[in-house]
Amino acid sequence: MTPLTPDQLYPYDKIEPKWQQYWLDRKTFAVADPAPGNNSRKLYVLDMFPYPSGAGLHVGHPEGYTATDIFCRYRRMRGDRVLHPMGWDAFGLPAEQYAIETGTHPAVTTQRNIANFRRQIQRLGMSYDWDREVDTTDPGYVRWTQWIFLQLYGCYYDRCLKKAMPVALLIDALSDTPKLKESWSGNAYLLHLREEYAVLPKDGRAPERFADAYRLAYVAEVPVWWCEALGCVLANEEVVDGKSERGGHPVVRRPMRQWMLRITAYADRLLQDLEKVNWSESIKEMQRNWIGRSEGATVRFQVEPAGGEGGSFEVYTTRPDTLFGATYVVLAPEHALVARITRPEQRAAVEAYVAACAGKSELERTELAKDKTGVFTGAYAINPADGRRIPVWIADYVLAGYGTGAIMAVPAHDERDYAFARKFGLEILEVVKGGDVSQSAYTAPGVAVNSGLLDGLKTQDAKWRMTTWLEEKGLGRGTVNYKLRDWLFSRQRYWGEPIPIVHCAKCGGVPVSESELPLRLPEMTDFKPSGNAEPPLSKAVEWVNTTCPACQGPAKRETNTMPQWAGSCWYYLRYIDPKNTERFCDPAKEQAWMPVDLYVGGAEHAVLHLLYSRFWHKFLYDRGLVSTPEPFTQLINQGMILGEDGQKMSKSRGNVINPDAIVDAYGADSLRLYEMFMGPLTQMKAWSMNGVEGVHRFLGRVWRLYVDKYGYTHDLSDAEPPIELTRLTHRTIKKVTEHLQRMELNTAISALMVLSNELAKDTEKSRKPLETLLLLLSPFAPHLCEELWQRIGHTDTLAYEPWPAYDRAQIDDLEVEIAVMINGRVKAHLKVGFDWAEDVVEAAVLKDEKVRAQLEGKKIVHKKYVPKKIYSLATN
Repeated sequence: MTPLTPDQLYPYDKIEPKWQQYWLDRKTFAVADPAPGNNSRKLYVLDMFPYPSGAGLHVGHPEGYTATDIFCRYRRMRGDRVLHPMGWDAFGLPAEQYAIETGTHPAVTTQRNIANFRRQIQRLGMSYDWDREVDTTDPGYVRWTQWIFLQLYGCYYDRCLKKAMPVALLIDALSDTPKLKESWSGNAYLLHLREEYAVLPKDGRAPERFADAYRLAYVAEVPVWWCEALGCVLANEEVVDGKSERGGHPVVRRPMRQWMLRITAYADRLLQDLEKVNWSESIKEMQRNWIGRSEGATVRFQVEPAGGEGGSFEVYTTRPDTLFGATYVVLAPEHALVARITRPEQRAAVEAYVAACAGKSELERTELAKDKTGVFTGAYAINPADGRRIPVWIADYVLAGYGTGAIMAVPAHDERDYAFARKFGLEILEVVKGGDVSQSAYTAPGVAVNSGLLDGLKTQDAKWRMTTWLEEKGLGRGTVNYKLRDWLFSRQRYWGEPIPIVHCAKCGGVPVSESELPLRLPEMTDFKPSGNAEPPLSKAVEWVNTTCPACQGPAKRETNTMPQWAGSCWYYLRYIDPKNTERFCDPAKEQAWMPVDLYVGGAEHAVLHLLYSRFWHKFLYDRGLVSTPEPFTQLINQGMILGEDGQKMSKSRGNVINPDAIVDAYGADSLRLYEMFMGPLTQMKAWSMNGVEGVHRFLGRVWRLYVDKYGYTHDLSDAEPPIELTRLTHRTIKKVTEHLQRMELNTAISALMVLSNELAKDTEKSRKPLETLLLLLSPFAPHLCEELWQRIGHTDTLAYEPWPAYDRAQIDDLEVEIAVMINGRVKAHLKVGFDWAEDVVEAAVLKDEKVRAQLEGKKIVHKKYVPKKIYSLATN
């Protein structure tokens, strides 16, 4: 044996490549699909797959990957059939920008980046099934992303059936000669649409054109963030302080033709089905807030025609009871009515204000603490409650994309309206008694005053009465509203999935034939913006000009591409059946593996990615293409790893840690162990090289338990180990098992450190506890444990060795005496198991005769357990 060099605690540089190659060569972690109808021992664990950038991984990436890898290795040893895949979210703006800057095709850089990410991940010993690897840019994957889009395009949301249905059914219901009448004759929603359609002017494509407005994928003219420098539309999350997140270029709002997905149709289901998943309450609340369901009334206001054009607009309010207190109204600067109703004397000021708002982000515009700005249009509207004239203003805090793009301002009872009214000297009229509106807005419920028919009513009753009155008078209606907007689905970029629609002057939008999927991107060398907001694909003239699949006449391909979100909406399904050329996923395999049992990823995706994925999944569920209503059962968001300076890692701060450097210096097992030992998985933590060195020394001590300083393996004794060591071993098995199951990985490692310290005192080198330590430690430090397992006489990988079981007899006979306190006084003493869980201790306390006597006829209002010391109760 070759002795270690003086600076080596153990030969990780030899061990780790050896076992990584062993696992790859033997496909150790490839998993067979469960037998049909028998998925009782299946476990599907999913990581949020990475965008493979040129920078490669930093140490924040492996945190979640390591946690899931540990859990999967543990569950395999428990006998579960574990699906743990990895892939690449590889379309998107960064690769396209790099292509523009360097002249390198994004396909080339993307594959180079994927290869580097794969190398780095494999170097960390992750137990992925690489036979299931997916890449969202692969034509075989793009085909099915486009196919799902076409299914969305081919469906509408039926509000009677509360599910997606084929557009062909809607078109048939509009036809003069229906062929599917038996399928829709009792459908109230389709009958309503048929009545609406009946009064419209008709031409040859009238039914199809009417139905287009109800498709789940549709085209609309919407205001979007346009970045001239990048030459593309940006999503709201890609805009920071009025500039592009990438490059810091100025952006403006401008109307453009965009593809939209009707996610709003699923708002109620997205909200209600949060009760079906095991997610943290904070993540659920983020989703609820983004969906933003509220109940109120829609009220119609007429604009006076005096001195200019009139018109009408609607506002949505959750407080219809305060309508009598509406002393002005505010339109979004982008509202379609603004230009028409603005009076000549105000036109210059209004146009200047509208232009200034175009460069502000939605966050800037709606920031509550910012100084309120606005401009009077010169026009007046009529308050429908009492006929009063009230001024019409525009202000940036009202957004065209939310609600109706207009609000009724009730400054006496809304803090934002109050601040605005104070600044511009507008009337403040109290209509809910309970506060002092001369000092501040009163926003709580109360009793209606100065409100005509509502006077004397409590807020809830006044809401109902005003809504009823508006409906009776034809001035409004009760409404359920959502903050959620339809998903802006198209991008003016090259590096994205082509949208498989052609535009024909005769036939309108026509889907590409499924047999022609995938529709591939044309080969291009010029990815630069066209300068006129046309997508880069518009330059590929030969590709754009095509034949209509319906009439065989001339047509043009869609030149917008899908957003990066598209491929990440359904990747978890493709992992199940990644090589299938006939379906996006075999139904039997989908039923065997779904839903995902555990999903781990960053909290930055806690809203949009999860909403988009859940929306696509629910649509596929409606169409009978998946078997579960929700895709992800349990969700864990790992905390961010900060730099050693306590700041977020970034190149500009110079605090980024490259995992390759850590593996070179300390080995992959040290990196894995340290990232889990830093603290609870879900908490934010700061990196520390001293901490890395600490766990590396621990692994060196583990190595020395089995191997001497010359590299020779110790002879292990088959004799029974000392009883205290046996008991500690069984307590450790129990603790590590329980903490692994709860993903409390840092405390599991602490228990292993305690056991290893005691094993170092065992001069006999007892085989049983030493083998147990390797099995328990192997999910955390698999390379080291595989090597030592082999060295102590085993010939096969320990990846599927049975997980150690603890003997309760070795644990239960270790008792401690605790005091039982009731209302601050000791009333009993009780012996409990040394390692009993709190609920077990509670059950024993409440069974004790002395305690029961003290509690008779009383109600427990508080309970607290100080482990191994005190159980405290408080009664009323």
